[in-house]
Amino acid sequence: MSEPTPNRLATDLIHAGRIRTNLDENAEALFLTSGFTYESAELAEAVFANQIEHFQYSRFANPTVAMLESRLARLEGAEACRATATGMAAVHAAVMCGLKAGDRVVASRALFGSCHWIISTLLPQFGIESVFVDGPDLPGWQAALAKPTALVLLETPSNPMLDIVDLAAVSRLAHAAGALVVVDNVFATPLLQKPLQLGADVVVYSATKHMDGQGRVLGGAVLGSRQWIEQVFQPFFRNTGPSLSPFNAWVILKGLETLPLRLKAQSESAEAIARFLETHPRIARVLYPSLASFRQRELALRQMSGGGTLIAFEVKGGKPEAFRLMNALRIISISNNLGDTKSLATHPATTTHMRIGAEERARLGITDASIRLSVGLEDVQDLIADLTQALDKM
Repeated sequence: MSEPTPNRLATDLIHAGRIRTNLDENAEALFLTSGFTYESAELAEAVFANQIEHFQYSRFANPTVAMLESRLARLEGAEACRATATGMAAVHAAVMCGLKAGDRVVASRALFGSCHWIISTLLPQFGIESVFVDGPDLPGWQAALAKPTALVLLETPSNPMLDIVDLAAVSRLAHAAGALVVVDNVFATPLLQKPLQLGADVVVYSATKHMDGQGRVLGGAVLGSRQWIEQVFQPFFRNTGPSLSPFNAWVILKGLETLPLRLKAQSESAEAIARFLETHPRIARVLYPSLASFRQRELALRQMSGGGTLIAFEVKGGKPEAFRLMNALRIISISNNLGDTKSLATHPATTTHMRIGAEERARLGITDASIRLSVGLEDVQDLIADLTQALDKM
C-alpha cells in the first residue's frame, strides 16, 4: 500500500509513491520479474480488458518502476509519469507518439546532438516537416508558429551553451498554433525549473544525469497530464517497449533521496567556479546563468531558482589549448556525462555535438575553444586549484 505523501520536497523524495509488500520492508523493494501471475484465467481476462488493476508484464508496468514514476510526478508537479530506458528513449517516445505524416514540428536549434538528429533527420523520413528556431529569438518563434504546428520541442538551458528560452512566451505562441510543447529540462532539473507551471505540456528527462547523480545507470522520464499520458503516450510506450529496468529504477530512487542536497552543493560550487574562470586571463568567455555577464540573466533568474551545475566556457587559443587544458586536469575527468557527483569536462565540438556539423555548431556558438564543465561534489577549492594548474599549462 502506498504511503501518505507529505508536502515538503525533501520528504517527498524519500517517501512519495512507496509501495510496501506484506513483509513491511523499509527500503523500496526491487521487483526483478518480467511477468506476473493470476489466480485464475478469469482474472487474467479481466486484467487484460482493463477491468481490474493488476501488474501484467514489466514492459507495461512494474512495482519498482511505478514507485519511481509516482515520486517523479510528485517532484515535477505532474499528473502522471512514465519512466523509460534512457533519456533519448524519453525524447523519442514523447515526440513520436502523437505525430503522423504531414504534421509540422518546430524546435529550438540548440538541442543535444541526438535530439537534433531526431528533428532534422528522423522526422522528415516519415513525412513530418521540421523547422528550427534560435531559442532566444522570440520573433523567430512567432514567425515559425504562424502556421498550424503539431509539436514544439525545446531545451532550456540548452546543451552545451546554456541558451535560455522564454518558456511562458513560447508556450503561448505554440498553443495558439495548436502545438503540444515538450521541454527537455535536464540541465535545470525539476528542483530549479518547473516547465509545466510556465506553460509546457510535457517534460522529459534523462534520469541518467542528476537523478541518479552518481554515473551508475541509464534512465529517462516523460511527464504530463494524465489524459495525454494514458491516451496518447501509453499506447506508443506499451507497444514499442522503451521501458526502464526495475534495477535501474531502484538505483534512481536511491539517487532521488539525496538530489536536493547534491544539487544545492553542486550549484554553489558551479557559481564559484564560473566567477573564478571569468577573471582568468586565459579564458575568453564564461557562460553561467547567474553571472552578471550572462546576456539572458534576467530571464534565467525569472524562470529558474538557481544557476545549476553546468558551466560553458571558451579558452583562448582554440582547440589545441582546449585540449591542452583538459588533458592537464587531475581531479576533473574527461567525460560526456553530466550531473554526476564527480566533476566532468567535455569538448562539445568533438563529442556531444560533433555530428551536427561545423555550420550548425557555428550557429549555436559552439566553437573549437568551447568546453562544458559539469561540477560535482568535490571540494570547490580543490576544483579551482585543478583548473588553475591546468590553465597554467596552456
